[in-house]
Amino acid sequence: MNVGAVLRAARKRGGFTQEELAYELHMTNSCISKLENNHQKIDIPTFIQWANITNAKDIMIATLCGVDPITITQSLEAIARLFGS
Repeated sequence: MNVGAVLRAARKRGGFTQEELAYELHMTNSCISKLENNHQKIDIPTFIQWANITNAKDIMIATLCGVDPITITQSLEAIARLFGS
């Protein structure tokens, strides 16, 4: 599974630029880029912070459970459209 792509999707869905998220996580922009491009592995505490800051716990939990996060995201979006949220 491409964890970097999941991290990038969570950041974008949360409306953050790399610079903004780097500030929130007390990291450099370069570090965020390396994580999103799979050039560096993310540790669990940072993974949890990323999920909390970007409000992407659903995507992160799916990733940890080995479920395709895109499927989860699409399902949640379909449910939201169905109920007008």
